[in-house]
Amino acid sequence: MTGGAPCTDRLFVLPSPEELARAAAGRIWGIVRERIAALARAGKEAPRIRVALSGGETPRHALEILSQEPYRVSFPWEAVHFYQVDERWVPPGEPLSNRRMLREALLSRAPVPSTNFHPVDTSLPGPEEGARRYEELLRSEFPAPAGGYPRFDAILLGIGKDGHTASLFPGAPDTASPGSWVTAVTGGEPRLPRVTLTLPVLCAAARVIFLASGREKAEALRGVLSGERRLPASRVVPARGTVTFLADAQAAALAMRKGRGSR
Repeated sequence: MTGGAPCTDRLFVLPSPEELARAAAGRIWGIVRERIAALARAGKEAPRIRVALSGGETPRHALEILSQEPYRVSFPWEAVHFYQVDERWVPPGEPLSNRRMLREALLSRAPVPSTNFHPVDTSLPGPEEGARRYEELLRSEFPAPAGGYPRFDAILLGIGKDGHTASLFPGAPDTASPGSWVTAVTGGEPRLPRVTLTLPVLCAAARVIFLASGREKAEALRGVLSGERRLPASRVVPARGTVTFLADAQAAALAMRKGRGSR
Protein backbone atom coordinates (compact mmCIF):
# COMPACT_ATOMS: atom_id res chain seq x y z
CA MET A 1 0.00 0.00 0.00
CA THR A 2 1.47 3.37 -0.99
CA GLY A 3 -1.02 5.95 0.19
CA GLY A 4 -4.45 6.99 1.38
CA ALA A 5 -4.58 5.72 4.96
CA PRO A 6 -2.96 7.04 8.12
CA CYS A 7 0.49 5.47 8.30
CA THR A 8 1.07 5.44 12.04
CA ASP A 9 1.38 2.24 14.01
CA ARG A 10 3.12 3.72 17.01
CA LEU A 11 4.09 7.21 18.18
CA PHE A 12 6.60 7.58 20.99
CA VAL A 13 7.21 11.05 22.39
CA LEU A 14 10.55 11.75 24.06
CA PRO A 15 11.16 14.80 26.27
CA SER A 16 14.25 16.11 24.44
CA PRO A 17 16.29 15.71 21.24
CA GLU A 18 18.94 13.85 23.23
CA GLU A 19 16.42 11.32 24.51
CA LEU A 20 15.01 11.01 21.00
CA ALA A 21 18.46 10.14 19.62
CA ARG A 22 19.02 7.58 22.37
CA ALA A 23 15.63 6.00 21.69
CA ALA A 24 16.40 5.78 17.97
CA ALA A 25 19.77 4.12 18.57
CA GLY A 26 18.14 1.66 20.93
CA ARG A 27 15.42 0.90 18.43
CA ILE A 28 17.95 0.14 15.68
CA TRP A 29 19.89 -2.11 18.05
CA GLY A 30 16.69 -3.90 19.07
CA ILE A 31 15.63 -4.54 15.47
CA VAL A 32 19.05 -5.92 14.55
CA ARG A 33 19.21 -8.13 17.63
CA GLU A 34 15.71 -9.47 17.00
CA ARG A 35 16.47 -10.17 13.34
CA ILE A 36 19.71 -12.00 14.12
CA ALA A 37 17.89 -14.17 16.66
CA ALA A 38 15.20 -15.01 14.09
CA LEU A 39 17.81 -15.95 11.47
CA ALA A 40 19.66 -18.08 14.00
CA ARG A 41 16.46 -19.99 14.75
CA ALA A 42 16.10 -20.53 11.01
CA GLY A 43 19.60 -22.01 10.85
CA LYS A 44 21.32 -19.01 9.22
CA GLU A 45 24.88 -19.14 10.50
CA ALA A 46 26.07 -15.99 8.71
CA PRO A 47 23.25 -13.45 9.04
CA ARG A 48 23.19 -10.42 6.77
CA ILE A 49 21.11 -7.54 8.15
CA ARG A 50 20.32 -4.64 5.82
CA VAL A 51 19.66 -1.15 7.18
CA ALA A 52 19.07 1.99 5.07
CA LEU A 53 20.01 5.33 6.64
CA SER A 54 18.88 8.89 5.94
CA GLY A 55 20.89 12.07 6.26
CA GLY A 56 20.00 15.03 8.46
CA GLU A 57 20.84 16.27 11.92
CA THR A 58 18.34 14.11 13.82
CA PRO A 59 19.62 10.82 12.33
CA ARG A 60 23.18 12.10 12.86
CA HIS A 61 22.71 12.28 16.63
CA ALA A 62 21.19 8.80 16.74
CA LEU A 63 24.09 7.33 14.76
CA GLU A 64 26.65 9.07 16.95
CA ILE A 65 25.08 7.40 19.97
CA LEU A 66 25.03 4.04 18.18
CA SER A 67 28.78 4.38 17.65
CA GLN A 68 29.38 4.83 21.40
CA GLU A 69 29.20 2.49 24.37
CA PRO A 70 27.36 0.32 25.16
CA TYR A 71 26.50 -0.26 21.48
CA ARG A 72 30.02 0.05 20.09
CA VAL A 73 31.10 -3.21 21.72
CA SER A 74 27.83 -5.15 21.60
CA PHE A 75 26.48 -4.20 18.16
CA PRO A 76 27.09 -6.95 15.54
CA TRP A 77 28.89 -4.70 13.07
CA GLU A 78 30.14 -7.58 10.93
CA ALA A 79 26.59 -8.74 10.22
CA VAL A 80 24.98 -5.38 9.42
CA HIS A 81 25.17 -3.75 6.00
CA PHE A 82 24.32 -0.06 5.70
CA TYR A 83 22.82 1.65 2.65
CA GLN A 84 21.84 5.20 1.79
CA VAL A 85 18.18 6.19 1.57
CA ASP A 86 19.08 9.20 -0.58
CA GLU A 87 21.91 11.49 -1.53
CA ARG A 88 22.37 15.01 -2.82
CA TRP A 89 24.36 15.09 -6.06
CA VAL A 90 27.46 16.68 -4.56
CA PRO A 91 31.00 15.35 -4.02
CA PRO A 92 31.23 13.05 -0.98
CA GLY A 93 33.45 15.50 0.89
CA GLU A 94 31.01 18.40 0.66
CA PRO A 95 29.13 19.53 3.82
CA LEU A 96 25.79 18.80 2.08
CA SER A 97 26.75 15.18 1.40
CA ASN A 98 24.75 12.57 3.32
CA ARG A 99 27.62 10.17 2.72
CA ARG A 100 29.94 12.56 4.57
CA MET A 101 27.49 12.77 7.47
CA LEU A 102 27.26 8.99 7.73
CA ARG A 103 31.03 8.73 7.67
CA GLU A 104 31.46 11.37 10.38
CA ALA A 105 28.66 10.12 12.64
CA LEU A 106 29.06 6.36 12.33
CA LEU A 107 31.53 4.87 9.87
CA SER A 108 34.62 6.62 11.24
CA ARG A 109 33.60 6.02 14.86
CA ALA A 110 32.36 2.44 14.93
CA PRO A 111 34.08 -0.74 13.66
CA VAL A 112 31.96 -0.98 10.51
CA PRO A 113 33.75 -3.11 7.89
CA SER A 114 34.41 -1.03 4.78
CA THR A 115 32.61 -3.64 2.66
CA ASN A 116 29.45 -3.22 4.78
CA PHE A 117 28.71 0.32 3.60
CA HIS A 118 27.04 0.72 0.21
CA PRO A 119 26.88 4.39 -0.85
CA VAL A 120 25.49 6.27 -3.81
CA ASP A 121 28.41 7.06 -6.12
CA THR A 122 28.26 10.78 -6.91
CA SER A 123 31.48 10.67 -8.95
CA LEU A 124 29.52 9.35 -11.94
CA PRO A 125 28.60 11.65 -14.86
CA GLY A 126 25.16 12.57 -13.53
CA PRO A 127 22.35 11.67 -11.10
CA GLU A 128 20.52 9.50 -13.63
CA GLU A 129 23.63 7.35 -14.02
CA GLY A 130 24.08 7.42 -10.25
CA ALA A 131 20.52 6.16 -9.75
CA ARG A 132 20.99 3.43 -12.35
CA ARG A 133 24.23 2.21 -10.78
CA TYR A 134 22.84 2.32 -7.24
CA GLU A 135 19.85 0.27 -8.34
CA GLU A 136 22.21 -2.24 -9.95
CA LEU A 137 24.06 -2.49 -6.63
CA LEU A 138 20.81 -3.06 -4.73
CA ARG A 139 19.63 -5.69 -7.21
CA SER A 140 22.87 -7.59 -6.64
CA GLU A 141 22.26 -7.37 -2.89
CA PHE A 142 18.57 -8.36 -3.10
CA PRO A 143 18.30 -10.89 -5.95
CA ALA A 144 14.72 -11.77 -6.99
CA PRO A 145 12.95 -10.28 -3.94
CA ALA A 146 9.40 -11.37 -3.19
CA GLY A 147 6.98 -8.69 -4.32
CA GLY A 148 9.50 -7.18 -6.71
CA TYR A 149 11.12 -4.74 -4.26
CA PRO A 150 13.98 -5.13 -1.75
CA ARG A 151 12.91 -5.76 1.83
CA PHE A 152 15.23 -3.83 4.11
CA ASP A 153 15.26 -5.03 7.68
CA ALA A 154 15.04 -1.39 8.78
CA ILE A 155 14.89 2.03 7.16
CA LEU A 156 15.63 5.17 9.19
CA LEU A 157 13.77 8.20 7.82
CA GLY A 158 13.36 11.85 8.71
CA ILE A 159 10.41 14.15 8.13
CA GLY A 160 11.02 17.55 6.56
CA LYS A 161 9.05 20.60 7.66
CA ASP A 162 7.23 20.33 4.31
CA GLY A 163 6.38 16.67 4.95
CA HIS A 164 9.00 15.24 2.61
CA THR A 165 10.95 12.11 3.40
CA ALA A 166 13.98 10.61 1.67
CA SER A 167 14.18 12.89 -1.41
CA LEU A 168 10.47 12.60 -2.15
CA PHE A 169 9.00 16.12 -2.07
CA PRO A 170 5.41 17.43 -1.99
CA GLY A 171 4.11 18.40 -5.42
CA ALA A 172 7.10 16.96 -7.27
CA PRO A 173 6.25 14.85 -10.32
CA ASP A 174 6.85 11.13 -9.96
CA THR A 175 9.58 10.53 -12.52
CA ALA A 176 10.37 6.98 -11.40
CA SER A 177 9.85 4.28 -14.00
CA PRO A 178 7.35 1.56 -13.04
CA GLY A 179 9.07 -1.05 -10.92
CA SER A 180 12.19 1.04 -10.32
CA TRP A 181 13.96 0.95 -6.97
CA VAL A 182 16.00 4.14 -7.29
CA THR A 183 15.34 7.38 -9.14
CA ALA A 184 16.95 10.76 -9.81
CA VAL A 185 15.00 13.84 -8.69
CA THR A 186 15.56 17.56 -8.14
CA GLY A 187 14.29 19.40 -5.08
CA GLY A 188 14.79 20.33 -1.47
CA GLU A 189 16.56 23.21 0.22
CA PRO A 190 18.89 23.97 -1.40
CA ARG A 191 17.31 22.79 -4.61
CA LEU A 192 19.71 20.17 -5.96
CA PRO A 193 19.71 17.02 -8.07
CA ARG A 194 19.41 13.96 -5.85
CA VAL A 195 19.27 10.17 -5.93
CA THR A 196 16.65 8.47 -3.77
CA LEU A 197 14.99 5.17 -3.04
CA THR A 198 11.48 5.10 -4.48
CA LEU A 199 8.28 5.01 -2.45
CA PRO A 200 7.57 1.31 -3.16
CA VAL A 201 11.01 0.44 -1.76
CA LEU A 202 10.28 2.36 1.43
CA CYS A 203 6.93 0.60 1.67
CA ALA A 204 8.54 -2.82 1.26
CA ALA A 205 10.64 -2.50 4.42
CA ALA A 206 10.13 -4.73 7.43
CA ARG A 207 10.56 -1.81 9.85
CA VAL A 208 10.42 1.93 9.19
CA ILE A 209 11.52 4.38 11.88
CA PHE A 210 10.60 8.04 11.41
CA LEU A 211 12.43 10.65 13.47
CA ALA A 212 11.08 14.17 14.05
CA SER A 213 12.70 16.83 16.19
CA GLY A 214 11.93 20.50 16.79
CA ARG A 215 8.98 22.85 16.70
CA GLU A 216 9.38 23.43 12.96
CA LYS A 217 8.44 19.78 12.33
CA ALA A 218 5.23 19.88 14.40
CA GLU A 219 2.81 20.77 11.61
CA ALA A 220 4.30 18.23 9.22
CA LEU A 221 4.24 15.46 11.83
CA ARG A 222 0.60 16.16 12.63
CA GLY A 223 -0.25 15.98 8.93
CA VAL A 224 1.68 12.75 8.43
CA LEU A 225 0.04 11.09 11.42
CA SER A 226 -3.35 12.20 10.06
CA GLY A 227 -2.57 10.58 6.71
CA GLU A 228 -2.52 13.74 4.58
CA ARG A 229 -1.85 12.23 1.18
CA ARG A 230 -0.12 15.34 -0.19
CA LEU A 231 2.75 14.71 2.23
CA PRO A 232 5.14 12.06 0.91
CA ALA A 233 6.00 10.84 4.42
CA SER A 234 2.34 9.92 4.99
CA ARG A 235 2.44 7.58 2.00
CA VAL A 236 5.11 5.34 3.52
CA VAL A 237 2.80 2.49 4.54
CA PRO A 238 4.60 -0.86 4.62
CA ALA A 239 2.32 -3.63 3.39
CA ARG A 240 4.06 -6.29 5.50
CA GLY A 241 5.96 -4.18 8.01
CA THR A 242 5.55 -1.59 10.73
CA VAL A 243 6.08 2.14 11.08
CA THR A 244 7.33 3.69 14.31
CA PHE A 245 7.38 7.44 14.90
CA LEU A 246 9.86 8.81 17.42
CA ALA A 247 9.43 12.51 18.15
CA ASP A 248 10.62 14.94 20.75
CA ALA A 249 8.09 16.98 22.72
CA GLN A 250 8.30 20.02 20.47
CA ALA A 251 7.79 18.07 17.25
CA ALA A 252 4.89 16.12 18.77
CA ALA A 253 3.12 19.13 20.33
CA LEU A 254 0.40 19.55 17.70
CA ALA A 255 -0.18 15.81 17.29
CA MET A 256 -0.60 15.46 21.05
CA ARG A 257 -3.01 18.41 21.07
CA LYS A 258 -5.19 16.46 18.67
CA GLY A 259 -5.52 13.75 21.25
CA ARG A 260 -2.75 11.41 20.13
CA GLY A 261 -0.76 10.22 23.12
CA SER A 262 2.52 8.39 23.28
CA ARG A 263 1.92 4.68 22.90
